[in-house]
Amino acid sequence: MRNIKLTIAYDGAPFHGWQFQPGVPTIQGALNDAAGTIAQEKIVVHGASRTDAGVHALGQVAHFRTHSPLDAAEFQRALNAILPPAIRIVSAEEVGPDFHARWLSQAKTYRYRIFRGRVLSPFDYRRALHFPWPLDEAAMAIGALQFEGEHDFTSFAASSGSEDDDRDRRMTRVLHSSEMIRESDSEIVYLVRGRSFLRYMVRKIVGTLLEVGKGRLLPEEIPQLFEARDRARSGPTVPPEGLYLVSIEYPDPTDSLAGFSSRQHADPR
Repeated sequence: MRNIKLTIAYDGAPFHGWQFQPGVPTIQGALNDAAGTIAQEKIVVHGASRTDAGVHALGQVAHFRTHSPLDAAEFQRALNAILPPAIRIVSAEEVGPDFHARWLSQAKTYRYRIFRGRVLSPFDYRRALHFPWPLDEAAMAIGALQFEGEHDFTSFAASSGSEDDDRDRRMTRVLHSSEMIRESDSEIVYLVRGRSFLRYMVRKIVGTLLEVGKGRLLPEEIPQLFEARDRARSGPTVPPEGLYLVSIEYPDPTDSLAGFSSRQHADPR
């Protein structure tokens, strides 16, 4: 049994998220079908991040196990030949049997695009949030820094739909960096890096920072939202189309955790 690691880029707009769902197009479903056709066996592709419907990826990482004699490069060529054009295999490599894309990830980086120009290009439709109205970007940058470090993110996470599950969930997360960046004359970007994220967490953080930009919330009031542990107190959940999974990091081969995986750094653009 061989273990194949994939780095994947995709336009999430045509799909109902990463995770397989019967009867609707998903990233995992398309990969399972394509890899199974190539290997002539049932394949389950395990992703590092279960991106939601409409969310994009530049460096999603996944793996699958197979008895096929095809090497990783052959799988990459074959997958790109039969997958829909909205999904591309950026790289493929054979890794050790213990590699798991989700459980061994050490950090993930996300970015959220906010287009500030008057007219959104049709080529950015469903790829950025269009917000042409006034914003205090300096206040937003100060507010973004408030999210760095270890916090209880209950106020910034969607409900799982089950009161029991919500009560048992660990809501503390650590963000290594959180910043609002002026990317160009017409675009600002929220860039965040952390070990793991709760559902809708990045999108609710961005919604809260937009409230700061509109003057409805002061940057120094954000710590009060952590203490409140009330998702109704944070900003709205912004649409998914501006969100991108940029990259996922793994242990170096010299680390004691693994001799089977190299650190994954995807080009952010």
